[in-house]
Amino acid sequence: MRRIQFFVFIIVVFCGFGCGVFKPSPKLTLTDGYYNRKSETGKQKVYIDLQEDSISLSELKAGSVVPLATLNLPTIIPSLETPASIRLSKPSLDIDFLTIPLKYRPANGDVPAQLNANLNGAGYIGYRKDNYTIRYVKSPMHVAERHLDHLGYSLGFFTGIGNTFMSPTNTRNILQQEYDGVVWNKGLAAMFAINNFTMGLAVGVDHLLDNNKSIWIYQGKIWFGLSFGLNLN
Repeated sequence: MRRIQFFVFIIVVFCGFGCGVFKPSPKLTLTDGYYNRKSETGKQKVYIDLQEDSISLSELKAGSVVPLATLNLPTIIPSLETPASIRLSKPSLDIDFLTIPLKYRPANGDVPAQLNANLNGAGYIGYRKDNYTIRYVKSPMHVAERHLDHLGYSLGFFTGIGNTFMSPTNTRNILQQEYDGVVWNKGLAAMFAINNFTMGLAVGVDHLLDNNKSIWIYQGKIWFGLSFGLNLN
């Protein structure tokens, strides 16, 4: 059973990284659309039009489209008339698949604190904000190389199914056998994304879904976990 769980976990992880390589999420890179631009004069809503070698910024004013700038590549440094960096942000609804491979359970009675490694899968929905910084860096060939930095964060709810190891220890010696029980987990998670890497912290509770739920010492008790996410929208 544990071997099967391990292989399922590996498949999920490789699927997440594989999908990120071949089909990057639009949240991880710039795409055509509206963004909030932060400048010295404050915030403004701009439309980004991406081309193979340029980025065009436009602003909507009184129902009209007003071009702001076109950033071409390559650009010779002496003639570079664009700002050194452009900061953009975009709020969105975040829908993810979460896995929580590590759960810390505080001490319960005479049972010490536990760090459990179980297979968990959950759906996640929350509010997300992505920040992008477009930087132009001088290369050894004296041209401007464009770099995109991404930082995103999200806060939301999750719910899903997992498993837990049942034993005499976590049932106060009432249960005299050992098995893997199925639990329903739910809670809050804060997710952070730096470029293609997404992870976060979760706090939640588990509910055992069989007849031993009344003797399981962790039934409905708070745990803290490390979470990894795969964006679905």
